[in-house]
Amino acid sequence: MVQLPVEAPFFEDRADEQAAVTRALGARRGRSDGVVRPLVVAVSGIGGVGKSALGLRLAHAICRERGCDALYVDLDDVRRDGAVAPADVLAVLLHSLGVREPWLAKDFAGRRRQYEQRTAHRELVVVLDNVAYAGEAEPLLPVSSTGVAIVISRKRLAQLSGALEVSLGPLPGQASEELLHAVLDGARPAGGPDVVAEIARMCAGLPAALHIAGSYLRTHRRRPPERLVAALRTELDEEGLPVVEAVWDASYRELSAPAARLYRLLAAHPGPSFTAASAVALLGAAEPDTAYDALGELEDANLVAVWERPGGDGEPTGAVAERLRMHDLLRAHAQRRARDESEPGEMAAALRRIVRWYRRQAERADWLIAGRRLRFAEPVAPLPYAPDVPFADEAEAARWTKAEQFALYACVRLAHDSGASGDPEGDADAWGLCEPLWTHFMNHRHHAEAIDAFRAGLAAAQRAEHLAAQTRMRCQLARALWETGDLTGARTQVDRAVQAAALLDGEPVLRASTLEFRGLLHRAEGDLASAAEQFTASRRIHEENHNPYGVLLQSYLLGKTLTEQGEPQRAVPTLEAAHRAALDLKHPRMTGRTAHELARALRLLEATTASDRIRALYERALDSARTRGADHEEAAALHALADLAQEAGDREAAGTHRAAAHAIETRAGGTVGSA
Repeated sequence: MVQLPVEAPFFEDRADEQAAVTRALGARRGRSDGVVRPLVVAVSGIGGVGKSALGLRLAHAICRERGCDALYVDLDDVRRDGAVAPADVLAVLLHSLGVREPWLAKDFAGRRRQYEQRTAHRELVVVLDNVAYAGEAEPLLPVSSTGVAIVISRKRLAQLSGALEVSLGPLPGQASEELLHAVLDGARPAGGPDVVAEIARMCAGLPAALHIAGSYLRTHRRRPPERLVAALRTELDEEGLPVVEAVWDASYRELSAPAARLYRLLAAHPGPSFTAASAVALLGAAEPDTAYDALGELEDANLVAVWERPGGDGEPTGAVAERLRMHDLLRAHAQRRARDESEPGEMAAALRRIVRWYRRQAERADWLIAGRRLRFAEPVAPLPYAPDVPFADEAEAARWTKAEQFALYACVRLAHDSGASGDPEGDADAWGLCEPLWTHFMNHRHHAEAIDAFRAGLAAAQRAEHLAAQTRMRCQLARALWETGDLTGARTQVDRAVQAAALLDGEPVLRASTLEFRGLLHRAEGDLASAAEQFTASRRIHEENHNPYGVLLQSYLLGKTLTEQGEPQRAVPTLEAAHRAALDLKHPRMTGRTAHELARALRLLEATTASDRIRALYERALDSARTRGADHEEAAALHALADLAQEAGDREAAGTHRAAAHAIETRAGGTVGSA
């Protein structure tokens, strides 16, 4: 499990820094002083100096030497309004460590405990990029004396306790020339070594500029390089432009018209990285090959670079494609070129295209993952300017959605802002995107991102005066709020959703759904009696509208709530009806869940005469969970069977079931006994 971006193809110098890390690693080997803090390497320096390149080179080298696992997270990917939600970052790291819903804890404290358990005494490299201050990194450090944390920041993190500080300056002259020659890759530009040395000097030792200059010289090796030198001097001396700006301007001016346009547009691409498919959608050319060729031109010029390749550790790739990225400084340069050279409406049209494309792919993926469920947005039709992502099955659709999660959330914000500026289609896209993101949220609890998106979706639905969409957005927002402890805010949203749904004609399923959400909120508040009332009311609507699955679900929730309320005598007939309905509907998930809850209610009745039936129900729940790969439900059933065996005096069977449950919990990352 080495989940690191690719190493930079060309790298020079930094030998002293690498040697310092090697010495620090050697000094920690065999140490037995009880310290459980990893070796922390704090790499700092100005933008473009090669911090990430060095950090990733160190991480890859350590992994190769030790054969250990590695994780990477860029905090700028999850930064909103300058702040990072540590619980969301832990969710990213825990998912990479194999923790999935529903094992993932809901709050920061629980996720931190899970992270401590998953990293304790483990050889693991964790790379934290774009850390703004020490406090952002501290809760993300692995709890292991054999682990390594590489923390990358533009400024020195003096408060990072015990860190080995690696402060990077510009490359020295000889190293700059060597890097430039490496990028030239054997090409011999006219003008001789003196001109190459002069260009290396003018790049001021910044690898980000040297890569661009080298690509320029390689591409135009027949052209006298004195022209580039003269142009750089003119822009530097007469125009007062920074050196790297002049280098990038020179490379930009050599691009074809489609490549230059794509370069400008990529500055506004949603999310931190992109794929060839999303670049095609962004450019919106009449022929996709035009976009592919333009992207290849940008790669050849080193203006974009491969960031991640799918298929690590032999995992299937399917619809998940190679990801590319633009350096932060290049993105800023592209933004300036877009500001000065874009045609009127060019950027707005491109953002409109990319948002629509992402919304269509998210809707297609959601249909495969969630199937038929409550939706109100009219699906986006095939788009003439960009092909669809090929989803072979549900698993591929889920992998794509996870890989594109940052772009999808960013698209909601873009669409919301467009709607706020008066574009009604932007509003439709904002709340329309929130519908498939609901499924993603339920599988990957990124609460801060979800709350931000669902608030934007609600505002867009309000501007569009789409009452059903407003109602749905309020319910989605409420769920994210109460899971973060904001019960008051959640109650406000749910109450307004229930009131709005009551005004809608022809939407009984939506009305029933709002009552279900209110019931779930009451459960979260500990008000089980009120929760039971809401589930009963929701079930009545489903009965009146002949919706058998809705009746089944609300009966299950009602029976479960009655059991927790201490009323198993009322719960049993309700759950018996739910279990029969699940069998009649041939619904594997609900068959297993209703079997488990019915068995639990029967046990609370102290129905000793029903012990064989109780065991059979738990075994049915166990079989269902194993068939579906639902390991959380599997562990719960095993614990229940262990308790039954213990009560019957069969200590051997109890131990076997308990050990199997603990093995699942350890593998899945849950707290032992948490199922």
